[in-house]
Amino acid sequence: MVNITDKSNTLRKAIATAIVKVSKAETIYAIENGLVPKGDVFSFAKVAALFAIKKTSDIIPDCHPLPVEYADIRFSVIEMAVEIFVEVHTIYKTGVEVEAMHGASVAALTLYDMLKPIDKQVEIHQIRLVSKEGGKTDYKLNEQQKITASVIVCSDSVFQKTAEDKAGIALIEKLKGLSIEIIHYQIIADNQESIEEQVQLCTKASNHVLIFVGGTGVSPRDITPETLQPLLDKELIGVMNQARNYGQERMPYAMLSRSVAGTIGETLVLSFPGSTKAAIEYFNALFPQVLHSLSMLKGEKH
Repeated sequence: MVNITDKSNTLRKAIATAIVKVSKAETIYAIENGLVPKGDVFSFAKVAALFAIKKTSDIIPDCHPLPVEYADIRFSVIEMAVEIFVEVHTIYKTGVEVEAMHGASVAALTLYDMLKPIDKQVEIHQIRLVSKEGGKTDYKLNEQQKITASVIVCSDSVFQKTAEDKAGIALIEKLKGLSIEIIHYQIIADNQESIEEQVQLCTKASNHVLIFVGGTGVSPRDITPETLQPLLDKELIGVMNQARNYGQERMPYAMLSRSVAGTIGETLVLSFPGSTKAAIEYFNALFPQVLHSLSMLKGEKH
């Protein structure tokens, strides 16, 4: 199965449809008037679709078991056909489009099975996904929007060249993966003057995102958060709450991070842990959705 452990729970929805065509008007009349010998076709098909939705991961090998939190099955008779709509919702790490399509497929098969004694020409058509939403694809960046970023590594050992920067480099690669241009990368010592100097340098109109890496722990030299906080125009407390919650589900020490986030002018400022693993987890928890703040800073309506 595909590894989804780095994903976050979000509200996900999907609607799928299937069409069952019949060959004579008498079949439609029997459906609408409850005259099908096997029973009420819509009731049977709805129950079958609900079972199918819940059992999708038992049938489709690579589907993850997930909590189905809402399901609705609707039928519409259009001339010589019945159109089936299946809608499924969940709050989870992966989507429910296969569950919706599985439900639509089984509902269509149920109709076929119940109608074949009175119509030998029943056909199933166009099982397809109508729509899906939720997950990071809903928050993808505007391809025409050019975003720039600066990455500043705060580490005495890396600055003194007794250690190698891995977290900053890893974040740069992740940012490039979102087509974000890196315009500045710097390694500095853990001291207030150096941090303030980089803030002044990187919070200009041409720089949209400023990420400090390191100095967010509880050791005496970890001063990044208390240096940044007084400089912020607005602190975004929810951003780092989300990052810490995400990290805590994966590592019990994540609660010790004192990372902060906020804005200075039109620049989004973030502080990430110095651990490579933790820095990547923060990135996965926040990007690309945190970049919505850039539009808000410009006063754009959404």
